[in-house]
Amino acid sequence: MDLLQSFKDFTTKEHLFSPTDKLLLAVSGGVDSVVLCELCYQAGLDFIIAHCNFQLREDESERDEVFVRQLAKKYNREVLVRRMDTRSYAATHKLSIQVAARELRYNWFRELTIPSVLSSAGSPIDLAPPHWILTAHHLDDNIETLLMNFFKGTGIAGLRAILPRQGNIVRPLLFAPKEALKEFAAVHHLSWVEDSSNESDKYTRNYFRHQVIPLVQQLYPGALHNLADNISRFREIEILYQQSVQQHKKKLLEYKGQEIHIPVLKLKKSMPLPTLVYEIIAGFGFSPQQVEGVIDLLDSESGKYIRSSTHRILKNRNWLIISAHPSIQSSTILIESADDKIIYENGELKLELLAAAGPGAPASVPKISTDPRIAQLDADAIRFPLLLRRWRQGDYFYPLGLEKKKKLGRFFIDNKLSLADKEKVWVIEMNKKIIWIVGLRIDNRFRITPQTARILKIESRMA
Repeated sequence: MDLLQSFKDFTTKEHLFSPTDKLLLAVSGGVDSVVLCELCYQAGLDFIIAHCNFQLREDESERDEVFVRQLAKKYNREVLVRRMDTRSYAATHKLSIQVAARELRYNWFRELTIPSVLSSAGSPIDLAPPHWILTAHHLDDNIETLLMNFFKGTGIAGLRAILPRQGNIVRPLLFAPKEALKEFAAVHHLSWVEDSSNESDKYTRNYFRHQVIPLVQQLYPGALHNLADNISRFREIEILYQQSVQQHKKKLLEYKGQEIHIPVLKLKKSMPLPTLVYEIIAGFGFSPQQVEGVIDLLDSESGKYIRSSTHRILKNRNWLIISAHPSIQSSTILIESADDKIIYENGELKLELLAAAGPGAPASVPKISTDPRIAQLDADAIRFPLLLRRWRQGDYFYPLGLEKKKKLGRFFIDNKLSLADKEKVWVIEMNKKIIWIVGLRIDNRFRITPQTARILKIESRMA
């Protein structure tokens, strides 16, 4: 395999990026990411390097960081390094080490596409933000993902495995088996570092890599080639599947204000009924286990309903009506990222990620605002998604400057809010913790400290 030509052909065929685009390469120091660097260099692409030091393997983690810095010097490219307290993050957010590392990695990579963050990332030169983030996932990774998804039961979307491009994340090596990458590295005399944790079967992916796949290959020598072909077919099948689902939805769903009305007789004639019902209800918080309950509604009397955490499906004569729970209708809004703009009943919220005003920070970095319409929070203490909602009786928070919690009802009394004012109060919460009473006070647990590296700024603009 001419890996360089195959690399060029794959990126062109999949429309992954333009030859003139700025690229950010996620480089661990392993053979996969080292080969990705060499291919991008030989292809004449404009790239910088980013490395995550998760501080999980003591001396090995330090060795990997030093290696990647030397690799950047070899290619005369800028390198950005983030040292992460992965264990602390995992404990705080109750995640496995693997999931915590993934969240930290991708959150940082995406932040580096924001100009204000990149300019404060410790770079000695002025960097333009990259268009795309490239990772070194290869064909073997994709086959492992396919098998794990199959056994987990993720449906058609899971069988397509890793996509070559998702958002601004690009995987340009998905065409190449691991062995081809190693052969390329040997031919071009490339050096790399080995991650000792890759040998441990305590991680699910490693178990599939070391135990399951070799056993399958013994029984079916052509299995990996067949699975690689199937991934392409599954991707195409999923496209056709979604096209068909959308056609059915267009015929069945009638939008009336904040409600969706579905004619019972027309739905009963649709085939395959369980699959269509699932595709209709999945976006409203319903689980696969509730499909049968929704189908039962078709033959029930008026007034029967089934609920998810956010919505209700009501049988009303010849219709199923999907609506938000009356108690939360128009009262909960998901905030998914640090660059969101949210329009809601009281006006608009604008979110922005900024560098903290520490030593050596650029002059443009804002000072802490005293405007109650602006919340400035420690971004590293925040985990998305957030929830914007009306306040409720029993809500409490830790007012800025205090170490003790206070119920919002008492806070409103202390601040002499009228009944009309209280009815207009919204809060932003994270994992059931209120981080800001919008326009009034932030929670002390999320305040900016001298150790704060990044600020999440939220500005409220009233209607």
